[in-house]
Amino acid sequence: MKMDLQTRKIEFIQEFLKLQSEDVISQLENLLRKKSKSSDENYFKPMSIDEFNDGIDKSEDDFKNNKFKASAALLSKYNR
Repeated sequence: MKMDLQTRKIEFIQEFLKLQSEDVISQLENLLRKKSKSSDENYFKPMSIDEFNDGIDKSEDDFKNNKFKASAALLSKYNR
């Protein structure tokens, strides 16, 4: 039988409250922090038009100054 998310959360909390091991609690806290942090990292703030244009300008300058790698070089480096 598949439980709904709310029921699963309640059962998890009930089991969590029974824990006596500080080590296990710390591990769960770390896991929760790691998951919360990774979900924050998946959110991005859109660039302003000025930031976007500055990035384009920098890319064009890098290309003019031969500061780039051809896609073939990148592919050969990472497709080993």
